[in-house]
Amino acid sequence: MVEKMKKRRIGVVGFGHLGQYLVEEILKRDDLELSFVWNRTVSELRGKVDEKYILENLPSFPDRTPDLIVEVAHPSITVNYGEGFLDVADYMIGSPTALANPDIENKLRDKAASGTHGIYIPSGALWGGIDIKKMADRGTLKGLKVTMKKHPSSYKLNEPLKSRNALVKSEATVLYDGCIRDLCPLAPNNVNTMAAAALAAHNLGFDKAQGCIVADPSLKAHIVEVDVFGPGEVQNQFTVKTVRHNPAAVGAVTGNATYASFLSSLLGAHSQGPGLHLC
Repeated sequence: MVEKMKKRRIGVVGFGHLGQYLVEEILKRDDLELSFVWNRTVSELRGKVDEKYILENLPSFPDRTPDLIVEVAHPSITVNYGEGFLDVADYMIGSPTALANPDIENKLRDKAASGTHGIYIPSGALWGGIDIKKMADRGTLKGLKVTMKKHPSSYKLNEPLKSRNALVKSEATVLYDGCIRDLCPLAPNNVNTMAAAALAAHNLGFDKAQGCIVADPSLKAHIVEVDVFGPGEVQNQFTVKTVRHNPAAVGAVTGNATYASFLSSLLGAHSQGPGLHLC
């Protein structure tokens, strides 16, 4: 007699568009079970999620015995609860810009390395993350630049980028071009792809991996360009360039294809043990 496989219990932190999508998909599947859903504004959950799944107080998450906790809310969740989550379950960080703070990154890496649960970083809009990591593992990754192009209304920025973005009316404008670490606190909701790239490119990290964001009023898509530089002289250097064109409504922070990418990452976020893993 074949033993029935135990369903993985998933806790979802955040109930924006992406959180809602993940909850709906989890409830459809036979191999997953919804452990809990938490949202900063509990009233947003009423009438949309069965009461038995609603977690009103996030610190009580251990009572729901999750196998995997998925954050799709805000980087502050990782800052405040990341270590505690790892005491109980694997943890998938949907807002890895939190790890641009070196103290937070070091604490979480140490916690994940010393315990029994792992950190999982979803690829999101990043194409080729595993290949970037392979090059970093071998020490052959010499440079990395991620360029993101969106309609100005799709950015949620902090100053001084917020004011700079507000001035964009007709021409495509570069809002930032520099290291990813400095960009993350200025655009914490928009550059998680870049944070994931910096983590994949671990021999470069947040300081040497480069990020560029462009506001372009003509766009009805999110475009992510990834430029990878390997060994060799400038005239004869190994390079790879990918361009991801993801249709998105004007004003949307997350493009259409990224929803499915997150679900795929969730399905793969298990059984890799302690440490930090791309998924």
